[in-house]
Amino acid sequence: MDAWWRHVDLGRRKYNFMNILGVDFGTKNIGLAWTDTAIKAVLPYGVIKEEKFKTKLEQMADLIEVEKIDKVVFGLPMNLKGGENKNTERIRKFVDDLGEKISVPIEFMNEMFTSQQADRMGGDASRDEKSAMVILEDYLQKLK
Repeated sequence: MDAWWRHVDLGRRKYNFMNILGVDFGTKNIGLAWTDTAIKAVLPYGVIKEEKFKTKLEQMADLIEVEKIDKVVFGLPMNLKGGENKNTERIRKFVDDLGEKISVPIEFMNEMFTSQQADRMGGDASRDEKSAMVILEDYLQKLK
């Protein structure tokens, strides 16, 4: 059941707010960022530091269910020509397996140069979280 505040009727327009999780899927860590479209701010949300593929998958699926995430946006590493590489294949495999465990939509954003952008950001969030924040911010900009 949706929370009452996620569907607010403000006069003639109805606004549907969503919890969206941004994901920077690295070889060692999974950086997470979160937004509720009602607050219009992207926040760091932690790091999954598990090495085992199956455990990462279970942790991600549990997080999405417990936190009532409505959509997940994964960064997808592309080369300079827009082509895919081994990391892209690894992420697509993880997302395919995750899609079998959850019922929310999953989308991709090109994550080219997100690590460089993350390195320029201030604050206490980890580099992995900052990269996920950039991915999610880029996604939200695309929606405008």
